[in-house]
Amino acid sequence: MSRRERQRRYRRNRRHPVKRVLVMTVLIGVSTLVLGGLAIAGWVAAVADSAPNLNQRSPEVPGGNSQVFASDGSSLGFIHSTLLRTPVPGTQIPTALKHATVAIEDRRFFQHGALDYQGILRAAVRDVFNGGSTLQGASTLTMQLANQLYLPHHQRDLRYKIIQAKLAQQLEKAHSKDWILDQYLNDVPYGTVGGQTAYGVGAASQIFFDKPVSQLDLAQSALLAGMPQAPSEYNPFITSKLATKRRSDVLQAMVKSGYITQSQADVASKEPLGIKRNAAYEERRQPYAFDYVVQQLHERFCPGRPFTASCPKVDQGGLKIHTTINLQDQQQAQSAVLSHEGGSGNPAAALVSIDPTNGHVLAIANTSDYSQSSFDYATEGQRQPGSSFKVYALMTLIHDYDGDPNQTFYNSHFLAQGWLPGYPTYSVHTAEQTYQGNIDVTHATIVSDNTVFAQLGVDLGMNKVDATAHAMGITTKLDGNPAEVIGGLTQGVTPLEMADAYATIANGGWHIPPTAVDKVAFPDGSVVNMGTPPKKQVFSSAEAYEAISVLKQVITNSGGTGTAANYGCPAAGKTGTAENLENAWFVGFTPQLSTAVWVGFPNANTPMDNGFGGTLAAPIWHDYMSSASNGYCGDWSQPSSQWQGTAFTGPHSGGSGQNAGNGNGNGNGNGTGNGTGGGAVNPYYNPQLYSQPPQGPPQVRVPTPRTGVAPPTGFGTGRGGGGGGKKTR
Repeated sequence: MSRRERQRRYRRNRRHPVKRVLVMTVLIGVSTLVLGGLAIAGWVAAVADSAPNLNQRSPEVPGGNSQVFASDGSSLGFIHSTLLRTPVPGTQIPTALKHATVAIEDRRFFQHGALDYQGILRAAVRDVFNGGSTLQGASTLTMQLANQLYLPHHQRDLRYKIIQAKLAQQLEKAHSKDWILDQYLNDVPYGTVGGQTAYGVGAASQIFFDKPVSQLDLAQSALLAGMPQAPSEYNPFITSKLATKRRSDVLQAMVKSGYITQSQADVASKEPLGIKRNAAYEERRQPYAFDYVVQQLHERFCPGRPFTASCPKVDQGGLKIHTTINLQDQQQAQSAVLSHEGGSGNPAAALVSIDPTNGHVLAIANTSDYSQSSFDYATEGQRQPGSSFKVYALMTLIHDYDGDPNQTFYNSHFLAQGWLPGYPTYSVHTAEQTYQGNIDVTHATIVSDNTVFAQLGVDLGMNKVDATAHAMGITTKLDGNPAEVIGGLTQGVTPLEMADAYATIANGGWHIPPTAVDKVAFPDGSVVNMGTPPKKQVFSSAEAYEAISVLKQVITNSGGTGTAANYGCPAAGKTGTAENLENAWFVGFTPQLSTAVWVGFPNANTPMDNGFGGTLAAPIWHDYMSSASNGYCGDWSQPSSQWQGTAFTGPHSGGSGQNAGNGNGNGNGNGTGNGTGGGAVNPYYNPQLYSQPPQGPPQVRVPTPRTGVAPPTGFGTGRGGGGGGKKTR
């Protein structure tokens, strides 16, 4: 071997270790990359496998506005919510709006599958340079929908992106592209106006353009399509310049995607934004009735919560609430109360009307202006009922004792202090302070003689009278004091309670709780029926018929206190007048309607001129019933089994009636006279108690945000006269 050959071999041998190192390094690097890739792939697969499948998750739909409908199907308004959402079918969404959304959010939406791999890669790279704190980059519309429905609260990291991708792929397999786009357009947030955030194009179109989404033009569609990426930044009410620029960007994206021409984009870009504030989600027809509906919904679906608390199932449940409110009856009720009361210097009035056959609340009317006061006299205002409360003693006599009102006699005379042991200062008189001697209970009902019913109530037992009142529908707490029978309640009662209780007689003896809600339809198609509340028999039909025969004469008898209520059709009822003429009532019914009317000054216990129930309340009842009866003039059918009563005899009973009319006159009592007297010995009986219950501090309930929620003074519960307060529930 030559020397040159030995040198070449030496140089080759000398380089070989370096080569080997390089080769080994490359091999190790490649192996590391492969193993790392496999590890990453394994991690991705593990994350995807561990993530719940689509069928294991329930979509978190943003909810929606609950809409209230009258009995004829017309809208009464939406329940207040900070979230606005009105889903619309894809057929009502303009094609321009769909194209604009695709062009600006996911241009190749109809070409690629659930994932845009180039976009995901860009997002991953950006995430690396962002330190992995959040994941940035465009997602497909399908991925955005998966996030909106299934991952709204998930931390935005690589793990989230993997789960999002998995769910998006499953969405694509389960639904068409059109379904995904329509769902996206119904669920994403478009911005906030007045503290209310619009989810979906249905609500967004209303709050930004004051029109249905189906009526949007190209320019408006482009403006709306550009908002989901940054709803606050592109809100046209806040930053019109940015919104205008964003609209131009969307229009150019539509040109690039081939949806419109450049000339169409140029024309649309020159149009004004066309925004218009809208109050569609805040306007409510028949607001007092509306609030009562909301109250009943909260009681049903969020029981135990205070009324000041929200009830998401109702407020943001996307419900369709079908009520029993009859708009024709509402109009007639409102006309009746306003035609008699409510003017400057006049008392206020309230009316509630119920269908006694099913408990449906048909009308709730007030003379007050809701914009001035949202306190509802008809369902919340507690006032002394006067002699209208005597009906519960009449029903106790008939039901508990089989006492025949025509055979049961008491002596009508002034009950001086000391007539009732244990209540030495309690005295009872009639309004005119004229008396009729021995008269039967039927006649005492017709002329509303306080002295007869004061004695009758004591003899029956006030615990029994109170139990009857509660069984018939009175929800106010009763104390069992003897003055209650002639209207001296510690707490007052509402017109709603009285209409409900009298309905128990009107329908033949069944108590059916009042309801203003017929049915509630949920977004998933399920329906809750609230229009058939459970009923309970309180009296037999024969007992109810006997009471009806007595109460008819209050209206038809020439000496009755309720003749002003007579509109020429069979009806029954009772007047009520509180002490000092401060509250006037007429509560009456036919086989089809049970209606209570109250008249009084809302802010104080103020005497009214000629403030008898038969003078002020009965004419309102007359006007409403004559129109709301809608031509019906039917009578009650006589029950198959006749009721047989006997004379009831108690410690204070009168004679057999032989001396009837031998009292100190023949005037009627009108139900105004009550117990008098006072002192520490007798906590129940003082003149102010009968005219108005002592009141406590207000307990405000707000079913929907509104102003002026505090009740007028003169309404409420508690002890301590003259204060304001609401009914506790």
